[in-house]
Amino acid sequence: MTKEKAKEPQIRFKGFTDVWEQRKLGEFYTSLAERNDDLLSYDKVLSVATMKYKINGNGAANSSLANYKRLRLGDIAFEGHTSKKFRYGRFVLNDVGDGIMSPRFSALRPIQYLPINFWKYYIHYEPIMGKILVNSTKAGTMMNELVVPEFLNNSIFVPCEEEQERIGEVFNSIDHLITLHQRKCDLLFKAKKTLLQKMFPKNGETTPEIRFKGFTGAWEQRKLGEVGSVSMCRRIFKEQTSENGDIPFYKIGTFGGEADAFISREVFEEYRAKYPYPKKGDILLSASGSIGRIVEFTGKNEYFQDSNIVWLNHDERLDNSFLKCFYSIVKWAGIEGSTIKRLYNNNILNTVINLPIVEEQQKIGAYFANLDHLITLHQHELEKLQNIKKSCLKMMFV
Repeated sequence: MTKEKAKEPQIRFKGFTDVWEQRKLGEFYTSLAERNDDLLSYDKVLSVATMKYKINGNGAANSSLANYKRLRLGDIAFEGHTSKKFRYGRFVLNDVGDGIMSPRFSALRPIQYLPINFWKYYIHYEPIMGKILVNSTKAGTMMNELVVPEFLNNSIFVPCEEEQERIGEVFNSIDHLITLHQRKCDLLFKAKKTLLQKMFPKNGETTPEIRFKGFTGAWEQRKLGEVGSVSMCRRIFKEQTSENGDIPFYKIGTFGGEADAFISREVFEEYRAKYPYPKKGDILLSASGSIGRIVEFTGKNEYFQDSNIVWLNHDERLDNSFLKCFYSIVKWAGIEGSTIKRLYNNNILNTVINLPIVEEQQKIGAYFANLDHLITLHQHELEKLQNIKKSCLKMMFV
């Protein structure tokens, strides 16, 4: 590879001014197969996909381990797979400790000490590693084979060891925050699932396990058809839509996302006035594809595909905030255990719902609305941190 022009990243820590050096990967790593000095036997099997220890006894530990590669902290394993975004595979750095892995994976070992956190992120950065992997990977087999000599002959730009340490610390800190927010999201999702089970009556019961103070009466069992009817918008034909326009038109494929079709304001105003149209707060429901997906209608000027997107036009005995919660745990009539991919009106109308008084419905609905708001806040923080990490990778690597 020819010598490239010296490079440096867009942002750097104070005190670092030297350009990054162009070095061959073979100056930092060597094939683990070429270094046969590690004869220790470890009883911890590492998953290459996650670099986490797998439970002993699931195959590897019950057979001969003679051919298994023995990984040390800082070693790199190559996981070849056509579905990975790097096209031919990706690397995973061992940052958990000593262990063994399947011999079908290629592995590399640092020639000398390298800052683990820097290299963990550097080898995962597709703009740098993508082309190198494509040029160094032998496609055609199930796992795609890494041609180690070719890989090690590629050149990259790296800073001094001290700058590597500082960069690695930044990304390690960001990932720590990402993990914390992900855990909070996971815990909140789990809490919501548990509370939904406990705040709605179980089959055959008339009261839930957990209730708000002051509510003691039995819940009434009704079919949704007893309190409402299924409604849908007037049919819109393809020739009435365009790629740009005044009013977003949501089809089943874009329901809950970004509209890719629009209708004219004239058609919208006419159809909204003459035909069924949801009220603000109504819970829109997908009746095909991934059935049961819900979107709370915000009252914006939008239109929805007939028959595939419906809502329950109900009376005052049912509160929409409570209905939204119910849809999270609903068991639709007539389709349990079947492979039906469409929710028909009868499925909805014959579905049984347990109803407390409206005041209790509103309490339950408000509680889960607040919980959903909290989940959304953590999801936004998580997305923000992921975007920060993405930007830092782009500006701190060359």
